[in-house]
Amino acid sequence: MNAPTNTWTTPPTVAAKIAGLSNLEMPAIKSLWLSLFDADPPTHNRQFLERRIAYRLQEQAFRQVNPQLLDRNSRRIASLLATGKVKKRDRDFRPAAGTLLTREYRGVAYRVAVTADGQYEFEGRMFPSLSMIAREITGTRWSGPVFFGIKPISTPKQKAKKGGQR
Repeated sequence: MNAPTNTWTTPPTVAAKIAGLSNLEMPAIKSLWLSLFDADPPTHNRQFLERRIAYRLQEQAFRQVNPQLLDRNSRRIASLLATGKVKKRDRDFRPAAGTLLTREYRGVAYRVAVTADGQYEFEGRMFPSLSMIAREITGTRWSGPVFFGIKPISTPKQKAKKGGQR
């Protein structure tokens, strides 16, 4: 008796789809373009088509309606209309899903991927914050956003001198 075949297969990841673009024949690239953009390709330049298709595949895979982001943007727009000034970035800022953060530390390059559920993947493990990953890498407590260069290092404000200026 034959072993049962698995009819359920895991769909290829976005990265696998993008990596496979270079193996496709040009008619398949044009067909994929047509299915993704609902229009004929604007050029026959393969490199251009592959890059735009890769971008569209990522866009479709990682595009999500995030109620928190919509609420934060609504607050920022209301503040801009009321004050005429744009506030600095909110503290709860997180990079977009699919972002790849890289940092070289002591001669070793480290990569962290931002997942769609707001977590961070590092060396095959999931972390809820960049600070936990920075601590994993350095062995000391770090601000994760500062360690990965998302947020600049804050410099303490200078205290005013007593007695004022003369």
